[in-house]
Amino acid sequence: YMPFFNYSYGDLSMTHELMQHEHTRNGLSDAGAHCGAICDGGMPTFLMTHWVRDRQRGPRLQLEKMVQRQTRKTAELYGLTDRGLIAPGLRADLNLIDFDALTFDMPEMVYDFPANGRRLVQHAKGYVGTFVHGVQTVERDEFTGALPGKLLRG
Repeated sequence: YMPFFNYSYGDLSMTHELMQHEHTRNGLSDAGAHCGAICDGGMPTFLMTHWVRDRQRGPRLQLEKMVQRQTRKTAELYGLTDRGLIAPGLRADLNLIDFDALTFDMPEMVYDFPANGRRLVQHAKGYVGTFVHGVQTVERDEFTGALPGKLLRG
């Protein structure tokens, strides 16, 4: 693996500058078109570990702003005004994080698509619980099997 983008001077200082802009939203998706070559599932965990907690070369980003950017600001961008904020009457979508234990494994190749198709996966650790619409879907880094969410289209 060799990083190509935003690493032009041998560090991520250009990305740091970009991430401080109020209109920046963090995320990347090609809707699975390259799932055998690209794995961006670790992006939220990398944001919290590298940029907020562990960065050594250069200033770190504020925890509160990065949480807001990954939740409320992203929800607003897509017109999802019922989420991204803890308030009465809104969806109860929450992540409980053990910030000190937050980390992720190395990406690994799995062959679980039809016709033995491949995809890269990357597991994270430090997520004490994830709740979707008030139903727990992750408990201590393991999926519970509950699927209370739904696919949004358009």
